[in-house]
Amino acid sequence: MRFSIFFIGLVCLFFSAVYPPAAGAQEARAEPVWRQALGGAAIGVPAAQVESVAVVCDGGNLRCYSRGGSLLWNYFAGGRLSPYVSRSREGTSYIARTNGTLIAVNRSGRELWRVSLGSPLSGPVLTGWDGRIFVPLGNRTACYTAGGYRLWNSEFGSRIQSGLVPDGRGGFIVILESGSGGTPEIRRINQFGEALVHRTDTLPRAAVPVSTGENPGTADALAVVYPDGSVEIRTDAGETLPLLRISGTPAAAVSRGDSLAVAMTDGTAVLCSLREGTVLWTGETHISSRDSPGDISMLYDERGIYILSKYGAAGFSEDGRRLWIIRIQGAASPPAFSDEGLLYSGGGDWILYAYRLEERIRNVRQSIYGPAPEASYGLGNPPPSSHSGYYYRNEEEELKKNLGTIEDAVRRGSVGLLEPEYIAYLMEVAGSGTANPGSSRPEIHVRYRAEALRILSFLGSRETIPFLTRVFRREQDPTVKAAAADAIGRIGVDPDGIALGAFAEMVFPPGFISDERLLLSIVTSTAALCRFSGPPLSDAGVRLLVSLGTDDKPPAVRTRVQRELATLR
Repeated sequence: MRFSIFFIGLVCLFFSAVYPPAAGAQEARAEPVWRQALGGAAIGVPAAQVESVAVVCDGGNLRCYSRGGSLLWNYFAGGRLSPYVSRSREGTSYIARTNGTLIAVNRSGRELWRVSLGSPLSGPVLTGWDGRIFVPLGNRTACYTAGGYRLWNSEFGSRIQSGLVPDGRGGFIVILESGSGGTPEIRRINQFGEALVHRTDTLPRAAVPVSTGENPGTADALAVVYPDGSVEIRTDAGETLPLLRISGTPAAAVSRGDSLAVAMTDGTAVLCSLREGTVLWTGETHISSRDSPGDISMLYDERGIYILSKYGAAGFSEDGRRLWIIRIQGAASPPAFSDEGLLYSGGGDWILYAYRLEERIRNVRQSIYGPAPEASYGLGNPPPSSHSGYYYRNEEEELKKNLGTIEDAVRRGSVGLLEPEYIAYLMEVAGSGTANPGSSRPEIHVRYRAEALRILSFLGSRETIPFLTRVFRREQDPTVKAAAADAIGRIGVDPDGIALGAFAEMVFPPGFISDERLLLSIVTSTAALCRFSGPPLSDAGVRLLVSLGTDDKPPAVRTRVQRELATLR
């Protein structure tokens, strides 16, 4: 008998060591690993990205800290800021003044550009696969390139009821209180502004992308969660498939593949299998009656499921084991959880706190500056344009007409669904000097090839940089070569450093350039890439600029180099 009791005690001791009680153990260790004075109250959720965190303060400042707690930079916007900050994969921060001015700040704290939105920001900006940004503006959404040029604007006629949710296909999901039919709507909007509309009788609490087919990465449907706990599937084909009902009132939801996690207002977390239509497990979180449903958010990745709110956070493994729980007192806004396992919380005492909750780091594919895009829109190699088979497409009048049509759409910010068509045509014109040398069609004049590159720069993205780099390398005419360099600089993104590498090949021996116009374009473009990207790419760019400012270069080039270097200090 004594042996049995002793053996049971050993077993209990073993399991308590392997699976410690998350609530008591974690809460006992819930001391910040660092804290930093903000000089003002934090407003909105911090944005954790590229091993750093950015936080908006009520004095109009955006402050950025390393994951170790060092202040990296402090940007002043010149006025009050809306309580939202988003960061791109490259570390660019997007914030907005309360007067409706959108501002892009690079990873070194330098302002890149600002544009007037016409109305205040109503939620965090969402970044697309190629760096484009989707901007929520109350009853509409606008899309801009990473360089700050508008591609399209979508009017809803009703206010957005929740933030923009990534749809798993490079677009986003919005919930509207009253759509075109006078009933609630869920709209799945792609990167070009095309919407797939789902009408509902009841305003949903959440709508998230899910996979129903054999390929778990297709995100071919939506899981819609209603206030009464019911869950249904909405397919692209317009089917509505009732799935299950969860006991309680949902506050937030998140998905991964064919699994759906839901946080409930009563403090429980639920994981559902959409394939089986069942609840797999239920766990207890930190959520209490103090938490507003609008302040509750969720994350779901290969590490597990995380529930965040103004008063704390909780983490679960995918099999339902609670990993940790933390309760936070005196927070000014909900926290952010980083890929490095740090929880960042802005306190009402003007202090930013960082809590180490996990040692695990997300396993994501990386580029030079941060996580690589999930996929591509295919705009670097789009299908042939509708003009590609037209015999007279290279005639001057035809070129003038088509380029004028595209430029007018660009100027009005209404490119929209025609973006792939326009980009394909501009590439065909701009690249005609390096393709099909034996063609019987008239050669396109240098003026139009350079003009096509100029217009392309207002539509371009990280996906079009390889094409522009090829044109720069292969084109023989210095005017077109310079136009390609100018376009790269206006786009401002060179995530893999291939454009800067092409410039270096032309400048450093055995390369040689004597054309002053081309040298000026390389200087301007290199400086633009440095401003957008920051280190480490900017370090190589500065070395290139210094080499272009030597005494053997034309005076105009040396003067431009000094001016550009001054802006980078």
